[in-house]
Formats: sequence, structure tokens, C-alpha cells
Amino acid sequence: MGKTTTDPSPIEVPAARGDLGRRVTARREELGLTREELAERCGAAASYTAYVEERAAAPGMGMLVCLADGLGTTVAELTGRTTESPPGTGAAMRDCELTGLGEAECHRLLSTHGIGRVGFCDLEGLAAFPVNYVVVGREIAFRTAAHSRLAEAAGTEVAFEVDHIDDAMREGWSVMAVGDVSGVSDGARVSHLHAVARSLPWAGGPHTHWMTMTPTRITGRRVSR
Repeated sequence: MGKTTTDPSPIEVPAARGDLGRRVTARREELGLTREELAERCGAAASYTAYVEERAAAPGMGMLVCLADGLGTTVAELTGRTTESPPGTGAAMRDCELTGLGEAECHRLLSTHGIGRVGFCDLEGLAAFPVNYVVVGREIAFRTAAHSRLAEAAGTEVAFEVDHIDDAMREGWSVMAVGDVSGVSDGARVSHLHAVARSLPWAGGPHTHWMTMTPTRITGRRVSR
């Protein structure tokens, strides 16, 4: 009679991480929050926050709203419904108004974002390019290719603009800074900028040439209810 064998218990394989989890993690880390801090904002357990980030979770609308509120974003952005459509397609709210922002608030808002647009004029005409950026003191720093149109704009006045649009609430703000842009060649400064940069340029490729701009004037506006 043959030896009886016992099949081992099946190994539990965690469900694959979903796009929602990746977006929640990215936004949480952008804000500098721990999972526990996010859970406290949402009124949930830290273990549930971990579950949402690590598994293919499908929270109900109530929890999605709580997550979006805790992360300072919208349900549409968390669920990826805005990735292929331009912002601002919704109808305006009747009770919205446009207000100016003070310089201190403009600087604060600049420091919370990682993508802005640089507008400049060169021999080819007007141009505006999106860039990943970081604020270091009073400077706005970003990277580009060494021989790009943007790199050739060193020594000229440029405009730098960053904004945020909340389609769900029909609210948003924009900040524009103006000042001279220059290339960074000092090795110590370059090393420092690499150290404080939040991420590599999304465009990839040899975007290793740092440029900085110190605003000589800065203005902003907010649309709010």
C-alpha cells in the first residue's frame, strides 16, 4: 500500500496592487504623511490605509470621499478619471468668486507642487514648457537638457506658472512668478539640488542641467466658493 501524502495548504497570494493604491501612496508621500496620519484624517484604521495602498482594494464611495478629503484631492483624481481629460470641463458654480492671493500665500502654494510651466521668448518665438521643479529658499529650480531651448534661455526673463484645479468642487488657484533664469554650474549647488529634488524629471532622458529662477514679482489668484 502506497504512502499517504497530505497536500500542503495553499499559499495565500496577495492581490495585485491597484492603480488606486498607487495614487493614494503617491499623493500621501507628496504631502509627507504617514499611513497613520492619513488614517486619522479619514477616520479609519491604519491597517485599512495599508490595505488600500497594497492590495487591489475597491472602497465604497464614502471611503473614497474620505480618502480624497484627507489627501486634499478629488475622487476623480484618485480613481484616474481625469488622466486623459483636461481639467476645468465642468460647469461653473453660481457662488464662486475670484480673489487675489498675497505674496506669502503664493510662495506657500509654490512649495506644495512639483510640476510647473516655464514661459519664455527666444529666437524661435514664444514657448512654454512643463517642468518638474523644487523650491529651495526663494529660488525655483528645475532640470532640462543641456542644449535645449530652455537651457539657451539663461540670462533672460521668464514666467513660471503653477496651478491646481479641483473639478469636483469647481475650485482652483494659479500662481505666476516672473524673474531672470540662470544655469547652475557650481558643483556644490548642483549636488544640493539633486539631494533636495523630490523626483526625477518625468520626461526622462538626459535632463541633468539645473536652472534656477528667483522671482522678482509674484502674483496669484484663487477661484473658490
